[in-house]
Amino acid sequence: MSVIAIFNQKGGVGKTTTTLNLTAALARMGKRPIAIDLDPQAHLTLTFGVQDVNTDTSIGAFFRDDTPLLNLVRDLATGARVIPAHLDLSKVEALHSKSAAAARKLKLGLDASLALEGVPILIDCCPTFGVLTLNALLAANRVLIPVSADFLSMQSVNKLDMALKALEGPLQRKIEKRIVLTRFDSRRKFSYDIYDQLQERYGRELCATRVAENVALAASPTLAQDVFTYAPSSPGARDYAKLTLELIESGFFA
Repeated sequence: MSVIAIFNQKGGVGKTTTTLNLTAALARMGKRPIAIDLDPQAHLTLTFGVQDVNTDTSIGAFFRDDTPLLNLVRDLATGARVIPAHLDLSKVEALHSKSAAAARKLKLGLDASLALEGVPILIDCCPTFGVLTLNALLAANRVLIPVSADFLSMQSVNKLDMALKALEGPLQRKIEKRIVLTRFDSRRKFSYDIYDQLQERYGRELCATRVAENVALAASPTLAQDVFTYAPSSPGARDYAKLTLELIESGFFA
């Protein structure tokens, strides 16, 4: 079972877009991925077009009532599967922020309910370093960090890298991570400068694939569609298909 946490503390870097379209790309390959929306804003749930979500049918029910994760999975027509979120999930932060045991709940739930599925699991994290994000990081085998091609986003990934390294001691393992540059504008020299700086600092941890700024990636979620459904010939679809293959071939989804 491959569990990937998709996380960055900075908003607007394409975190949910990346989760949506990597899940869609894996589904098109017949891999039956499961995406978990672990953000109380429930943006991933909205972009997948999941309807009629309440406190009893969302990931919040797992944290509140120990509902098995497998019971919360929604099957979509595209072949993707999703465990949706609801605003009620925000109560987890308030009620369990000081509990060390609460941070391992998702890992235990995955091992108990979804381990036999043997499929890629992608977790869309909320953009804060709280108990929900800790659940994702402790449950994950690897972390994918989307970084948009701008100065502040690059600074945020450097701080996040330090935070992940600080977690490696308590976890007693190295956190394998990959960084993907998003919102790349080939007309701007600064975009190439950002890529070069990231490559110099992170080397092979930086994905070779760069996701270009693309209208289809911005427009498709408004119709609750992934980019492959909305505009299969678009640069956005091309980039996420290429990124998926790169991550598979490098063993990141192994």
